[in-house]
Amino acid sequence: MALENDSKKILSIDEVTKFKKKKVNMPHIYVILFVFIFLAALATYFVPAGVYERIPGPEDRLTIDPNSYRLVEQTPITPVDFMTAIPKGLVAAGEIVFFTFIIGGIFSVLRKTGLIEIGVDRLARRFSTKSMMLIPILTVVFAIICSLIGTQELSLVYVPVILPLMIALGFDSMVAVSVALVATTAGFMTGFLNPINTGLGQKIAGLPLYSGIELRIIAFIIFVTAGMAYIMRYAKKVKNNPKCSFVFDEDQAKRTLYLNKPGSEIYKVNKKQKIALILTVGFLFLLVYGVLAKGWFMLEMAGLFIIMGIVVGLVAGLNLSEICEGFNDGFREVLVGAMIVGVARAVAVVMEDGQVMDTIVHSLGNLVGDFPAVFSALGMFIVQMLCSLLIPSGSGQALVTMPIMAPLADIIGVTRQTAVLAFQLADGIGNILYPTSGYFMATLALAGVAWQKWVRFYLPLFFIWFILSGAFLIIAQTIHWNG
Repeated sequence: MALENDSKKILSIDEVTKFKKKKVNMPHIYVILFVFIFLAALATYFVPAGVYERIPGPEDRLTIDPNSYRLVEQTPITPVDFMTAIPKGLVAAGEIVFFTFIIGGIFSVLRKTGLIEIGVDRLARRFSTKSMMLIPILTVVFAIICSLIGTQELSLVYVPVILPLMIALGFDSMVAVSVALVATTAGFMTGFLNPINTGLGQKIAGLPLYSGIELRIIAFIIFVTAGMAYIMRYAKKVKNNPKCSFVFDEDQAKRTLYLNKPGSEIYKVNKKQKIALILTVGFLFLLVYGVLAKGWFMLEMAGLFIIMGIVVGLVAGLNLSEICEGFNDGFREVLVGAMIVGVARAVAVVMEDGQVMDTIVHSLGNLVGDFPAVFSALGMFIVQMLCSLLIPSGSGQALVTMPIMAPLADIIGVTRQTAVLAFQLADGIGNILYPTSGYFMATLALAGVAWQKWVRFYLPLFFIWFILSGAFLIIAQTIHWNG
């Protein structure tokens, strides 16, 4: 009897493997973010409260007076403040949350019209024998666009468009999301004509606008090439063996829906769909015009997408109820992603309400001065990476940190141009790693890729870019680069 009981305790190899897998599973992203919020709230009890005075800066934005830092009365987060942090985060990130919902809705409506399937089918057949070529083409195009207009948030638009195509060509969701995120980030962080980080950073630092463009173009080429090669290496593995995919199980339904089957019937386009397709292209051209010429951002783009969904849906033959249900289906698909954006924003809300954000930035700025002269630029880079965790907005980080870093660069012997580059590179590579980055988490949600799996995919490239960043900063400081 005892022997029988003991035998029941013996686990099979499959059970042991399953048990081990369960042990190493990372917590849910909500849990990770809740821990961040808790630590931020805890910091308000131990980190001295302090503030900088805000003054008008470039482009009528508020920036800080670097000489105005002062300690203020401690205002630690109360239990009620902690309880309301996530709702406040959702309100504060409302623009991104709303945009995420609308993006999900519009592409669900387009799927109902059949336009997505038609487009995917045609492109999949066109690139069926040269599918790998599509990755460098899209990467370079997305990187150039972001380097010119500085809108990483466009990855939210790219992912729903290219995701079905990547699946149809035998790749996976990770390839689709990496093309969008890696390309836009490489273009953003090296932005030779980027108004968001390069232009604003140089204005605050008192440098000629877009000066030093030559080194930034070299950096653009190298960072984009490294990112492109990294994606293609992974994509080739997935193409050869789909089970190598980090998201193999998650992509089962997508493969059923989009995977191109040789010899399958070509989708036929009716007259209504042809007109709807022309209108869709027209709306996209209007979107590009609005972003480039009128300065449109998420609210304007979201409004345009709502009108686009209604007009294109009606022309394609959907009735109003079908269009509404299409939006509802899309909202449900991105619900988790939209919630993650708000939960992530709660971290910054807690630190701002507890008045410790400026103290941390002030302390990190002072820390740079303690680095040996030859590593001062690297010190700025690391400090800016830490700030990027707390302030995920590129323009927001520039307005808070550059008024400190620019004069500090003069004191420690780093050129202001190098200080701006340190900010650019640090902000870029952190934007697609930290779960506090709203647009990034929303992009992952649209692709159906868990943050934990993205980290597993991205970390090697992160370290490659980290080393390249260090090399560029050391070179910049060695040649006393000031553009």
